[in-house]
Amino acid sequence: MSNSAAPSSGKLSSNTLGAIFMMLSMAGFVFNDTLMKLVAGDLSLFQAILIRGVFACFFMTLLCAYMGVFRVEGGVFGVLRHPTVLLRTIGETGGTYFFLSALFEMPIANVTAVLQILPLTITLAAALFLGETVGWRRYGAIIAGFLGVLLIVKPGTDGFNFFAIYALISTGFITMRDLVTRKMPANIPSLLVSLVTAIVITAMGAVGSLFEPWQDVNGSQILILLGAAAILMVGYICSILAMRDGEVSFVSPFRYSILIWALVLGFFVFGDVPDMWSMIGAVVIVASGLFTFYRERLAARNSDTS
Repeated sequence: MSNSAAPSSGKLSSNTLGAIFMMLSMAGFVFNDTLMKLVAGDLSLFQAILIRGVFACFFMTLLCAYMGVFRVEGGVFGVLRHPTVLLRTIGETGGTYFFLSALFEMPIANVTAVLQILPLTITLAAALFLGETVGWRRYGAIIAGFLGVLLIVKPGTDGFNFFAIYALISTGFITMRDLVTRKMPANIPSLLVSLVTAIVITAMGAVGSLFEPWQDVNGSQILILLGAAAILMVGYICSILAMRDGEVSFVSPFRYSILIWALVLGFFVFGDVPDMWSMIGAVVIVASGLFTFYRERLAARNSDTS
């Protein structure tokens, strides 16, 4: 069954639906990040992770029950013991900690732009650890993407923020997560893995909050974190639908719509205006990623016709 369906009369094509879902998922993730950053001045990182996580686990448990994923073949605990689930959870948890640490201290557009190097780091890691073939053009795009990141984080300048290193570390964890996901058996439900990850991240927040002063939480902060959890769920669901409805090579470039949301929300909510070098760096990263997607799609076409 092909994912690339031609548009039928009165209906959107599979690729169009996939692109819409991808853009909705990116919007969901940025709105979640914005809400988390709003409470950063009043709550500690681990306290915010814990409260949001409780809501996220509740929503995700209901969704898993509704979708029937708890009836997975081999049982829930059999799935949880699989090595890929463990490694993916470590990647997601580490990525969440370092990303949110950077988000609490940096402009949202800058952190988001750094994460756009992920398609390049995944391509590089797949070549190094999975033996996938990567030509010199894609290696050139990877190098250009890293140069774009340097333009954003500006090491060695007065504007350098140490938490930019945290943003880079988060891309390493997320790259590991995505590589492990490629090796995950098809019979393991994505929603169940997401629930497990949410539980572990919430537990991390609970343990971390024991070592920080607990701040009083008011009703508006609870509502903000409740909204963050609900929107995060929308982001996860739409990202899954995007991958199922459209061709990966067509849908994936729409991930870069997240930069538009980050720039808009960063300006209107926090008054952040990225400097010229950060904007140039973001453009370089996006251009490098789009070129990588193009080369991967071209390579796939050549292998199909050979």
